Amino acid sequence: MAEALTLQNFVAGDWVRSSATDVLDVPDPSSGSLLARVPLSNSADVDAAVRAAQKAFPAWRETPVPDRARRILKLRSLLEDNLDELARTVVQENGKTLEEAQGSVRRGIEATEFAASAPTTMQGFILEDVARGIDTELVRQPVGVVAGITPFNFPVMIPLWMAPLAMVCGNSFILKPSERVPLSAARLARLIGEAGIPAGVFNLVHGGREAVDALLVHPGISAISFVGSAPTARHIYTTAAASGKRVQALAGAKNHMIVMPDADLSKTVPAIISSAFGQAGERCLAGSVIVAVEPVGDPLVAALAVEVKKLKVGAGWAPETAVGPVIRSEHRERVLEWIRTGEREGAKVAAKGTAPDRADGYYVPPVLFDQVRPEMTIAQEEIFGPVLSVIRTASLAEAIEVANRSRFGNAAAIFTRDGKAAREFRYRIEAGMLGVNIGVPAPAAYFPFAGWKGSFFGDLHASGRDAVEFYTRKKVVTTRWF
Repeated sequence: MAEALTLQNFVAGDWVRSSATDVLDVPDPSSGSLLARVPLSNSADVDAAVRAAQKAFPAWRETPVPDRARRILKLRSLLEDNLDELARTVVQENGKTLEEAQGSVRRGIEATEFAASAPTTMQGFILEDVARGIDTELVRQPVGVVAGITPFNFPVMIPLWMAPLAMVCGNSFILKPSERVPLSAARLARLIGEAGIPAGVFNLVHGGREAVDALLVHPGISAISFVGSAPTARHIYTTAAASGKRVQALAGAKNHMIVMPDADLSKTVPAIISSAFGQAGERCLAGSVIVAVEPVGDPLVAALAVEVKKLKVGAGWAPETAVGPVIRSEHRERVLEWIRTGEREGAKVAAKGTAPDRADGYYVPPVLFDQVRPEMTIAQEEIFGPVLSVIRTASLAEAIEVANRSRFGNAAAIFTRDGKAAREFRYRIEAGMLGVNIGVPAPAAYFPFAGWKGSFFGDLHASGRDAVEFYTRKKVVTTRWF
């Protein structure tokens, strides 16, 4: 049974054992029970995947773009047919609620729909008569072999941001999923094979840091897409760029939500609760800091406290669960230490939910802090858990200043009925994804996931037309015929 639980890599259209001997247990975050063992693949495993991708690339690149798009549409159909199974796998290995898992898979399917528009999005352009009898045209061509390194918090959605679009642009692809959530990636690999993607065009290599570092420096890889923590993103960017690769590295966040005195609290409070505590706070678009512009502070905190105490913490399978477990026991301890740090620094616990008192699940009670000062570490550092801090300011200008002090710039939101205040926020805030009366300003797949500052390393963002630009090279041809 132990042997059967060990996952395999997917290389050149076949499931193959890793040559590495080290494995990592994959527990169910809601119970701690063993789901599988994942191999910690080594540089030899990575090299095998790269060679398979290189071999498959020429024929795939020559496949007409509409034909490639039809394969992606087939994949989209398979994803729809298997949505419930994929969502259950996400719940099982990540811990989020079933509704959250279904929503994240749905957003991944949306990305495949955008990818299938490649016959339009990959088009170049031409200008006749740039000089007498001379025409110039621009065409887009694939970059070659692309690797995607994905995080634990969206095991299906983020791989689907990357692989379908990279492949439809004519590249071959290697996925290195988080070793914490390998089961979803294995299921995706099976569906990609069923969609008729040729052997070697998509490859899956499980593993940890050794596999990542091998991808970053391998001369056969032309581009790296990454989503994860800020320190890892910096390492990915600097290492891969130094190896001559193009890189997009999506990093951490500390997202601020400004609440104006005129905000409709009946709509604002549910949006904040969902943003801060949905997915157990383990998402880079979670609102983690409220900036309350007085005199809204007291009524806002009172309303939030009521809702925080109502939140049901438990296994993602249970229909009454609002907050599932965090990913691992060590992450639970890290979040609990952040809560203790907030208390030591003088923040006031305005409300604290209850979590199951059990040793076999990784549960954290949701916490609402009030009277937080901008210089406190809980107001600056990414906690990645169900913790929400409230800072109070006297004006919108001060609120924007507080938000802009953050070294991160992933997302921000404002809750107001005042168009002038909303415009001032949009104009001055230093973040790439903004919400006006929206707590989670996640862009649709045909727009870029546009983090700023320390939330992104690179030039071209994930998803949307930015991703088409990232996964293709431009070639400019100037022609004169005699």
